[in-house]
Amino acid sequence: MAPGTQRQDLLDRLAEEQIPDRWQTVVWNDPVNLMSYVTHVFRAYFGFPPATAERLMLAVHHDGHAVVAEGARELMELHTQAMHDYGLWATVRRAPAP
Repeated sequence: MAPGTQRQDLLDRLAEEQIPDRWQTVVWNDPVNLMSYVTHVFRAYFGFPPATAERLMLAVHHDGHAVVAEGARELMELHTQAMHDYGLWATVRRAPAP
C-alpha cells in the first residue's frame, strides 16, 4: 500500500472516531392535533421559548415535519417516545452529514 493511501486511511479512521453519529427527532404533521397543542408540547417538553415553539409548529404544519432535536441516538429515541406519549407522530433519523 502506498504511503499516501495509508495516511488517507488513517485520517478517515480518525475522522470517524472523532465525529459521533448525530441523530434527529422529527415531528410529523397529523390530522388530529391542534396547532396550539403542538406548540404547547414543544414548550412544555423541550422548554422552547414561545417564538421557537411557534416556528417549529408552523414548519410541522406547512412543511409536514420539523426537526425538533439533534444529538445522540439514545436521547433522540427518548424524545421520540415522549412525543408519542403526548400523542404526536415522531421518528428518529440519522442527521445529514455536515
